[in-house]
Amino acid sequence: MKFVDEAVIEVFAGNGGDGVAAFRREKFVPKGGPSGGDGGRGGTVFVRASRNLNTLIDYRYKRIFKAKNGENGQGKDCYGKSGDDLCIEVPMGTNVYDDITGELIFDLKEDGQTEELCKGGQGGLGNIHFKSSINRAPRQFTHGTAGENRKIRFELSVLADVGLLGLPNAGKSTLIRSVSAAKPKVADYPFTTLQPNLGVVRSGINSSFVMADIPGLISGAAEGAGLGHQFLKHLQRTKLLVHVIDVASDYPNIDKITQDAFAIRDELKKYDPQLHQKPRWIALNKIDLLPPDEINEYLDKLSVRLRHEDNSTTPIFCISSISSRGTKDLTDSLMRHIENENKKQDESET
Repeated sequence: MKFVDEAVIEVFAGNGGDGVAAFRREKFVPKGGPSGGDGGRGGTVFVRASRNLNTLIDYRYKRIFKAKNGENGQGKDCYGKSGDDLCIEVPMGTNVYDDITGELIFDLKEDGQTEELCKGGQGGLGNIHFKSSINRAPRQFTHGTAGENRKIRFELSVLADVGLLGLPNAGKSTLIRSVSAAKPKVADYPFTTLQPNLGVVRSGINSSFVMADIPGLISGAAEGAGLGHQFLKHLQRTKLLVHVIDVASDYPNIDKITQDAFAIRDELKKYDPQLHQKPRWIALNKIDLLPPDEINEYLDKLSVRLRHEDNSTTPIFCISSISSRGTKDLTDSLMRHIENENKKQDESET
């Protein structure tokens, strides 16, 4: 299935039905009086988050959604039927914006969360509401009101605990394949990942977290270069970022490797300063391709340079995604960090 994470639709609530002016005309009921019923209300449009969806593909081609109109009132005190409501389902993690103003209307984080998008119109009043002691044969009635309509933009941000970022071909997809059941495409050319991939990483019998792999970033991604800028928003909901760095492609040029690593860091800051402030760990990948007699000295020098230029407390892991070397230590450490963060959050809420 094609991954679609943005869609623009128009939604129309139903119009209210008109009231009616009618009079009872039955045998043996002289001067029966007014009997015009009210119009039914128009259907309301709702949006609901569902865990059973993972893409906005349903809204790529169908762009207009209309709830039912209310029926008009009838004689003999008959009220019009209300229009059926319309519920639009979207994946969890969808932000709902007003496409005209750009205002964020709803952030749908939880399964089953339901919000009102457009309210249906009110039904009109029949002439039974206008009778009085001085107006026994009213001919007044009111029309139903129009339902609301809006142009809506959906933006999906995947819900994950850990987000992988790095240059194309750094080994992010291989890593998520290694530690989870996810099977993203892997090949020896750049930008093989064209859409986010999610994998559930199990660190124990009752311990697991969700990892997200996004397309590779390049310098200038925040301004639109490459593919990654389209998916940086998927990292905004994560608790922690893992920066995967290929240590073998430019071996032994430490300057080039650190320069590329800091370029990715700077792209995060340009795109969203809050995203840049998230905890960011480093995974030095493809260590199995380094000369065995030089690997320890080389990785030590690289780690020192990365910590000196970035943050002295940044955790650094040496791994090989293809052989799973070091990946268990990485996932166990990630699990402990996530559990500690969840515990802090629970304590703050209580």
